[in-house]
Amino acid sequence: MRRGRPGPQPRGGGTSARRAVGEERALTSVATGDTGDGAGDATARPDDRPGREGEVSRLWHITLSVSGREAPLTEVRRGLEQLAHDHPFLLAGRYANDHAEIRYWEEARDLHDAAAVALRLWGEHRSTARLPAWEIVGLEVIDRDTYQQRVAEGLGPLPATPVGVHPF
Repeated sequence: MRRGRPGPQPRGGGTSARRAVGEERALTSVATGDTGDGAGDATARPDDRPGREGEVSRLWHITLSVSGREAPLTEVRRGLEQLAHDHPFLLAGRYANDHAEIRYWEEARDLHDAAAVALRLWGEHRSTARLPAWEIVGLEVIDRDTYQQRVAEGLGPLPATPVGVHPF
């Protein structure tokens, strides 16, 4: 009996591609210009694939939304201010007693890596910054060019408040 999503198995879904229980999966992505013909080894480290040598990091604009049980506004603010201190690239944090949104720049090789780091941010800083036990309910990751194009066109994500931590 096969477990997982219904439908056809993903390419390379044979038993040799399966991970052992507890084995971590390396972050990988499809290289620009990849034809999708399966020629690349999906289990190889990203830097082992052709076209990855000398690749530089890029800047990604992250908007992370979290939500959960109500918490005192003073504690939410203090936690976000501590997060801004711990994570110096934080541009803006907006908050209410049951949700918050943080925006910042992340340097990463590709979108997959930037998203993975963003999805770990709240949980990894929760105890040190004493952040509420909220869950991530939204994530947007866009490259610098897209961000600048949106701002130039008068579209989001314009900073709704000045840099820093502010209530909604």
